[in-house]
Amino acid sequence: MKTFKSKTTDGRRDHYQELTDTVVAALEAGTAPWRRPWDPDKSAGSATPVNAATGRRYRGVNTLVLGMSSLAFVSGDPRWCSYRQASERGWQVRKGEKGATIYFYKPLEVKDSSAPAGEDVLKIVPLLRIFTVFHASQIDGVPEFITPNAPKPLQKRIEDADLIMKASGVTLRTGGDRAFYSPATDHIQLPPDASFHSPEDWAVTALHELSHASGAAHRLNRDLTGRFGSSAYSREELRAEISSMYVGSEIGIPTAIPNHASYIQSWIKILKEDKREILRAAADAQKIADYILSFHPHYALAQPDQIGAADDRSDGSPADEALAA
Repeated sequence: MKTFKSKTTDGRRDHYQELTDTVVAALEAGTAPWRRPWDPDKSAGSATPVNAATGRRYRGVNTLVLGMSSLAFVSGDPRWCSYRQASERGWQVRKGEKGATIYFYKPLEVKDSSAPAGEDVLKIVPLLRIFTVFHASQIDGVPEFITPNAPKPLQKRIEDADLIMKASGVTLRTGGDRAFYSPATDHIQLPPDASFHSPEDWAVTALHELSHASGAAHRLNRDLTGRFGSSAYSREELRAEISSMYVGSEIGIPTAIPNHASYIQSWIKILKEDKREILRAAADAQKIADYILSFHPHYALAQPDQIGAADDRSDGSPADEALAA
């Protein structure tokens, strides 16, 4: 995974820009970095990255950035951890290994110093800190990875998707040659089952449209007013794309939905215009995925066992180093 080092006007590293540049570079190369076009029959269950030391899952943008690394995909091992976490357990990150950057993002409410005297006015200030983690394949002494559970048969995974669709309560209609969610009528429209190349194609398409349906005012309340080609439309589609990856990785179904080239270009445009958009999109996508998975009793129970970057820090400061000592 190619990384970039951008700097702010005062010479500090611009982590927002670095992340955005990495994602944009992948899109410009013709690859959506959140796609998971694996063979479902060979998938060993959840592909969500986890912390090797704690066993807890990464969330939001960290699921995206760690998923962009080829290390986990090639090895089938989803485990990562910081240098200090490895050392504390007697493991050793090999000298010269390059770590992956993960992010801890949190909006903070602080007092606005520019407010008139006597007025207690709060403003939102974004806090972004970075940490470096290493993949299990870069660490000597780490225990052998054992798949927690035997992979479900593909048909069972399709049934999981069907269960979620039914439990969501969103009306599903069949017919025509298009897949879409209609905010006006609050229903999902899918082509006939026979129109899909495989049952898993039906499942991932249905869940993608459920991502859009989650934005209705009586659900997660996102802006669904954008028309095709608008910035609002592109932002919503980006969120549905990334949430599809989160859900598909958890359930064990592929997440590669063909998109017109104009979609890719629109995502590039909005990301270049706002370097914080990818963090917001990933955070919203995580909320969407949590909402969708809450309709399945098994995955709903698993959700509390998830983390951001905080569990990877070695002390109170960001870990900016890129190479193992």
